[in-house]
Order: sequence, then C-alpha cells, then structure tokens
Amino acid sequence: MKIAIGCDHVGIEQKDLVIKHLESKGIEIEDFGTHSTERTDYPKYGLAVANAVANQQADLGILICGTGVGISLTANKVKGIRAVVCSDPYTAALSKEHNNTNILAFGSRVVGIELAKMIIDSWLGAEFEGGRHQGRIDMIAAIEEA
Repeated sequence: MKIAIGCDHVGIEQKDLVIKHLESKGIEIEDFGTHSTERTDYPKYGLAVANAVANQQADLGILICGTGVGISLTANKVKGIRAVVCSDPYTAALSKEHNNTNILAFGSRVVGIELAKMIIDSWLGAEFEGGRHQGRIDMIAAIEEA
C-alpha cells in the first residue's frame, strides 16, 4: 500500500509523526510537503495529494492542516476524490465502510498525535461495504459529471 501525505505549515510536526507511524506498519509513503514551518497555503498540498490518489499514483491520501477543513475542501474539488475530515476513529471507519473515502484529513490543532494514530488505524482497518452504499457513491460520481 502506498499513501500520499501532505500538510501545510501548521501540520508539519504531526505529519512527520504520522509518517513514522505508517512506515512502522510497512506502508510506503509519498510526502508532498510542506517541508518547512514557513507559512504556506494548504490548497497546494491538498491538490497534490488529491491528484496523486485520483491518478492512482497512491492508493490513499492523508492531509493535515489546522482543522483539516480547508485542505479537505481542496481535495474534494478533484474528480474521484472523497476526502473526509475526522476527529474520531468511529467516523473514520464509517467513512470508509459507507462512503469509500480515499483521503483522510484531520486538524493538528484539533487532535493530538495519539488520537490521530487511532483515527488513521481505524480508517485503514475498515473496508468499503458496497451494497446499498455503492448506489450513493455512484450518485456522488454523477454529480461530478454534471
């Protein structure tokens, strides 16, 4: 499995810890930055990760900014992306099971690193259930085509 990861300057410290956590599980990482605490704009990194996932350069993506909101809004503008902001493991798991999310976002100002690891593990451990949920995913995809 390969995960694309990106953050703005607010999320850099947490991003580095998340990378270590994922690598300890044998997951390959592609880091799209930022690589500095110098102020930067989150849309750059949200777009880079979303494009990597949409183009199948990575299987999944993880995004981090102050709240997770702005960077996930950016990612969701890319066709085929279903990014979710999560602050708890339950929502993370259900987002994958019901919505087949392919990008997880969270805020470094909202969740600490240990909770972030639990959210990530819950999300990665969940599987899309298909069935009645597939019809809803198809509806979302149709909106992208409108």
